[in-house]
Amino acid sequence: MEQVDTLVVGSGFGGSVAAYRLAEAGHSVVLMERGQPFPPGSFPRSPAEMGRAFWDPDAGLFGMFDVWSFKGCDSIVSSGLGGGSLIYANVMLRKDERWFVNEPETPDGECEPWPITRDDLEPHYDAVEEMLQNSPYPLHRAPFDNTPKAHAMHDAAAELGLHCTLPPLAVSFAPEPGAAPGLSLPIVDAGYGNLHGLGQRRTCRLCGECDIGCNDGAKNSLDHNYLSAAEHHGADLRTAHEVKAIRPRDGGGYEVDYLHHDIHDRLRKRRIKTIGCNRLVLAAGTYGTTLLLLRSKKNLPGISDALGTRFCGNGDLLTFLLKAKDRNRVRELDASRGPVITSAIRLPDERDGFPGAGRGAYIQDGGYPEFVNWMVHSFDGPFERALKFMMGRVLEWFSWAPDTNLSKELSELFGDGALSISSLPLLGMGRDTADGVLELKDGRLNARWTTETSEVHFERLRKTMQSIADVLGADYADNPMWFRKRVITAHPLGGAPMGATPDQGVCDAFGEVFGFPGLYIADGAAMPGPVGPNPSLTIAAMSDRMSTRLLEEASAELRHTDERHAENRHPDTGAEPVAGTGSPDGVANDSAYGSDSGEVARTRGSAATESDRTSLSFTEEMKGFITFGATEPRTGELGEGRERMSFRLTITADDVARFLAEPEHTARAEGWIDAAGCGGRRPVQRGWFNLFASAGAEDRRLMKYRLYFTDGQGRPRTLAGEKNVLHGPPTRIWPDTSTLYVRVLEGHVDEEGDADAVIVGAGVLHIQLADFARQLTTFRTSGPGGPGSLIRFGRFFAGELWEVYGPDLT
Repeated sequence: MEQVDTLVVGSGFGGSVAAYRLAEAGHSVVLMERGQPFPPGSFPRSPAEMGRAFWDPDAGLFGMFDVWSFKGCDSIVSSGLGGGSLIYANVMLRKDERWFVNEPETPDGECEPWPITRDDLEPHYDAVEEMLQNSPYPLHRAPFDNTPKAHAMHDAAAELGLHCTLPPLAVSFAPEPGAAPGLSLPIVDAGYGNLHGLGQRRTCRLCGECDIGCNDGAKNSLDHNYLSAAEHHGADLRTAHEVKAIRPRDGGGYEVDYLHHDIHDRLRKRRIKTIGCNRLVLAAGTYGTTLLLLRSKKNLPGISDALGTRFCGNGDLLTFLLKAKDRNRVRELDASRGPVITSAIRLPDERDGFPGAGRGAYIQDGGYPEFVNWMVHSFDGPFERALKFMMGRVLEWFSWAPDTNLSKELSELFGDGALSISSLPLLGMGRDTADGVLELKDGRLNARWTTETSEVHFERLRKTMQSIADVLGADYADNPMWFRKRVITAHPLGGAPMGATPDQGVCDAFGEVFGFPGLYIADGAAMPGPVGPNPSLTIAAMSDRMSTRLLEEASAELRHTDERHAENRHPDTGAEPVAGTGSPDGVANDSAYGSDSGEVARTRGSAATESDRTSLSFTEEMKGFITFGATEPRTGELGEGRERMSFRLTITADDVARFLAEPEHTARAEGWIDAAGCGGRRPVQRGWFNLFASAGAEDRRLMKYRLYFTDGQGRPRTLAGEKNVLHGPPTRIWPDTSTLYVRVLEGHVDEEGDADAVIVGAGVLHIQLADFARQLTTFRTSGPGGPGSLIRFGRFFAGELWEVYGPDLT
């Protein structure tokens, strides 16, 4: 069974943020997304393509629209790499400060407990906004100023005394931050590339297609930022992988069952596979995460009874303005020009200091693609015009002098397009009542939810929307399903809510499930109530906060492990016992840190106490090729059966003074190794790095790597590698210090056992120039005298290079 460090389920606003944060910090991360990648240009547009654009694997459908229908509501969510960001309307509003409530709210006295505050999320909001490059619609600059629906929203708000803004949108209107906006301009790469590896993304061309996938790449969906950056930092993104069940693993961690869909062979029988992980982040969306937990409930004894509760639709309501007029003339609203949403009218909450106002809400313009205008137009008397045209043709047929120019008649057949040009959907959302329940019914997900307990909220939205219609001279129309008091929501929330205690929620304020260490919820399922505005930014910010806590806990665990290992270290060299070919009984016959204990002992005689030490660390990433079966690195790099291999390591010298003084200059190496022949991404269980170790000659040094891991079948393996820093012209510095010759050995082998070890494979890895540039930004120190220690390290590094290459310059 494959084993990984952290498994993230889902690639929406929760999963993508978690995958990026953990991968950036050097953790090994596998992300599983049930859907496909959708690069720009691949989103469906034709009727045939749209017919296959839905998600139902049992019916052979692997598209991005996943439509749910329950008794009280219908819901549309997304399936694909990027989750809901593929089909959402780009609005990135923060949850209002006073809307983080924690007191009785519902008619039956049930609570809406938010165990966090706006202050808790502020730095994480900042981080997400910076990553997504949010910006308001540039309404006051040409050609964006020609957007009638945006002007209409602001005019109506001013007339009604309401507050209207241009909310932040995750859309690229300009080619790069600070540049002037323009239509269809090439977007400048952010520096981490794009996982799709395709052509140039371009800025928004105002086509209104945000909700059906942006084929220009102007929409800053998660595949273009967080997921591309996560992959750049080593995250393993696996699409068409649908997780079906989870369970705790003896000794810690979790086992996860999943299906790997074959989207090209819909009839192929799928087989359940299992993967193990130390940490599990659930981010499959409100429905996906809650369904997974409900189906796995028998494997999670003691999970909170709050599972399935606090479901709501974030107060979503869809209505329509039709046939707007201004002084008896058609008033253009042109819903198809611009991004889907440009403007947001905020209805105050009584918590904002408006007694009697009720629950707060937002109303936003809802655009749509140009081709929808033809559908709208079909309701504007087409049959009457067609009948008139045909009767005219019949009369002309019998005329002695028929009119041979049909331009006027054809123009009248199409009509003036008044209905399509003067109509506009309105989207409402806000603080509805989170009293719904998600449950299993005959093995399927079912929702028990009604608009009745949120009637005041919905009536307030409807009346305000009717007022907007009146101001704009338009007819008002409810959603056709409203007669049954049903709503359509794109923002389902709850089901595995956070709370201060297990009685209140399934997970704590950081998303960790009560009673199940290492199991996290990072999506809308964790919301204990409605967000109010569009929830995407808040979900992403909460995932960023969760990731910070997870990384802090992982760091604390590592320090605890180091302290435990320190109790067994050699009194002189500081090395731990190492089992391997040279020590089959598990007791090291020498030190993995080198055997020259005299020099180290003299250094340690005056060494500082632990509290006075200064540590130094940096992160290195190398990539190349290996051939399994080869025994020589050069041969393995070029072998016919070669495959890609990479690793990402964080190198840490716990005591810089000792590190610089000891002859082997040994530091810890932690991270992961990735090669298909080793079972994919494998965590380094223990590792060492030697910087400029002696090679027996004054003009030669070695950089040595020794990494212990297990392959996909649980067999112990050792990666032994060397960089050969040898006397020569200074032009050799870069190739020598960036080329690593590696062998993979059977067993966990110490250095003295290399000669007798069985070589499994061999190859060569390199540091890419871009990776080296990033490596320079990863140097960190901890403890007193950090800057000075960094300078001493730099001088040592430069001095060693001078010893090897300097003679050629003198």
